[in-house]
Amino acid sequence: MTGWVKANLVDSFGKTVDVRGRVNVAVQIFEASHLLVCIACVLMMNTPMALAQSVPLRIIAINDFHGHLEPADNAVAVPDPAHPSAMVSLRSGGAAFLAARINQLRAEQPRHVVVSAGDLIGASPLTSGLFHDEPTIEVMNAIGLDISALGNHEFDRGVAHLLRLANGGCQAQPIANRQTCAGVGNKFSGARFTFLAANVLDRDSEQPIVPPIWIKSIDGVRIGFIGAVTRSTPGIVVPSGVAGVRFIGEAKALNQHAKELQASGVRAIVAVVHEGGEAEGGFDACRNPRGAIFDIARELDRAIDVVLSAHTHRGYNCVIDGRVIMQAASYGRLVSVVDVEIDRASGDIVRERTRAYNVPVPNGEHTSARLRAAYPPLAPDPKVAAIVEHYRKLAAPLAQRPVGRVTSDFDRRSSTGGDNALGRLIADAQLTATRTQGAQLAFTNPGGLRADLRASGDGTVTYSDAFASQPFGNMLVTLALTGAQLKQMLEQQWSARSSAGSSTAQPERARFLQPSRGFTYAWRSKAPHGERIVADSMRLDGRAVEPDQTYRVTVNNFLADGGDGFRVLRDGTDRVGGPVDVDALTDHLRAASALRPLAPDRTPRISRR
Repeated sequence: MTGWVKANLVDSFGKTVDVRGRVNVAVQIFEASHLLVCIACVLMMNTPMALAQSVPLRIIAINDFHGHLEPADNAVAVPDPAHPSAMVSLRSGGAAFLAARINQLRAEQPRHVVVSAGDLIGASPLTSGLFHDEPTIEVMNAIGLDISALGNHEFDRGVAHLLRLANGGCQAQPIANRQTCAGVGNKFSGARFTFLAANVLDRDSEQPIVPPIWIKSIDGVRIGFIGAVTRSTPGIVVPSGVAGVRFIGEAKALNQHAKELQASGVRAIVAVVHEGGEAEGGFDACRNPRGAIFDIARELDRAIDVVLSAHTHRGYNCVIDGRVIMQAASYGRLVSVVDVEIDRASGDIVRERTRAYNVPVPNGEHTSARLRAAYPPLAPDPKVAAIVEHYRKLAAPLAQRPVGRVTSDFDRRSSTGGDNALGRLIADAQLTATRTQGAQLAFTNPGGLRADLRASGDGTVTYSDAFASQPFGNMLVTLALTGAQLKQMLEQQWSARSSAGSSTAQPERARFLQPSRGFTYAWRSKAPHGERIVADSMRLDGRAVEPDQTYRVTVNNFLADGGDGFRVLRDGTDRVGGPVDVDALTDHLRAASALRPLAPDRTPRISRR
C-alpha cells in the first residue's frame, strides 16, 4: 500500500510548516490497524515539537512602579545567604535594571507577554514627576511593555491627562515648574502599550474609556487579558477629574468580559487587577492571605486562570482554589513570573503545570560582597539607562538646589493619636503659606506624604528631597468651615467600606488628617462611628472650637474637592486659591531654617483616649 501523509503544523514561533512523509507499507487487509500505528510513529519521529499538545507562555508582570526611574534607596527583604531563616535588605530596582531583568526573562522563553498591574505613574520622584511622568511612559515603551491595567494613580490628574499620556502630545496647561515634551525632538508620542480597564465606564456612553480586554495569539493558541482598577478610585483621587466616568465592581466587570472571551473561543484568561491584599512569609510566599483582592477572587468566574494584583505594594505568591494570585511589591523591586501551558485542544491553561514566582531586581548599589555573590547585580540596559540619564540631567539643577537645613529626618511614624513629624511640618508650611488668605489652621492628608523628608550628612534638604515628600503638585485652597463642620470632617477620618465584589465588611480604617500647630483634639477608639471625636477637646490656640463659629481652614485641592471621603469639605465657602504644596513646603523650610537647622516637632497634636 502506498500513500501520502501530510500535516500542516505550527512551529514554536508561529510559522506554518508543511510536513510530508512518503510512507510505503505493504500490509495485509487484516493488518490495517498496524498501518495507522506506523503512520503515527513516523509523524512523531519527524515532528516532535510540532505535535506538542500544549504551548508554553511566560507572563512577566510588574505593578505600582510609580515613576521610580532611578534606584534610589529602594530595597526588598530577601533570605540571608548565610542564615536562610533570616531576612536581609537587598537594594533592588531602577528602570535600567528592571529592563535588564525583563530582557533576561524574555530570553529564557521566546513566547511571553509583559504586563503592568497599574500605577505606572503618579506620586513619582522628581526625575519622572517633574516631566508629568512622560519619562516613565517612554521607559516602558523601551522596555517593551505590552499592556497595563489602569491604577488609581493614573487618574491623579483626571481622565483627560491619562488619555494624553496614552495618545501623546504636550501638556497644554503649565503646572508650577513642571516641563512637558522634554524628550528627544521636544515631543511626546504617548504609550506604545495598551491601557486596560473593564470597570471604568463613560457616564454618557456607558462604554469603557480604554479597552477592557487584550488578546495575544501565539503559536496557534490565544490568551486573553482583562484589566480592572480598584473601584475605590473616586474617593482617592481628585473627584472632579473623574466626574465623567463611573467605576463598577471589579468582579462584575471581570466576569462579564471573561464570558465574552469564552464566547469568542478564548479559554486561557488572565485578570490584571489594580487591587491587592497582604500575606506573610516573604515576597514569594503566601501565609494568611487576606484583603480585597482575595475577596474579589472568590467572586470570579472559574474561567479566569491567573490574577495579577497590585495597589498594596506587597509581595506574595498564592495559589487559591487552583488559581495563581500574586503581586510584585512596588517600584520595580520585584518582577512576577507566571509560566503557563495552554492546551492546544481545549485552548485553556493547564493549571497543574503553572509555575509562578517573584524575583528581585538587584542593582548592586551599597551591597556587600556576600550579598552580591548570592544575588548577582544585573547589568543596566543601556537604552533605558540613556533615557533616564537624559531626564536626570534636565532635572539636576532644580533637584540639587538647597531649600533648607534640618537636624534630623522628618518621618512618618505615627503617634498613638495618628499624627507624625512630617505631617506636622507640611501642615505648618501650608498654614504659613496661606496666612494672607486668613488661614487659622491647616490639614494635610496622609496619602499625600509619600516619603520621609531626609537630609544629607550636613543636614541640607534639597528640592528633590522636598519633592519626594510632596510629589503631587496640588494647589492649596483656603475655605470657611464652622466648628461643627470641623468636627464632622474629623469624624470622616474613619470610613467603613465593603470589598468590591463581596458583601464582607472590611474593618474600619482611619485616614488621620495632619493638623497644623495650635490645633489639638482627642478621640475615643471604642466610641461608635460618627461619635469618636471628643467635642470639647477641640482647641485652636488654646481656645475651645465653637460649633457655630466660622474658621478659615487650608487644605489641598484634592481634599477641598472631597477626596479621601472628606465630603464635608465640599461645603466649605469663601474659597481662595493658594500656592502649590511643594512650593509652600520649600518656602517654609528656607525661612524656618535660615538661622539654625530646623528640628522635627515630636509633640503630638492628636491624642487617643
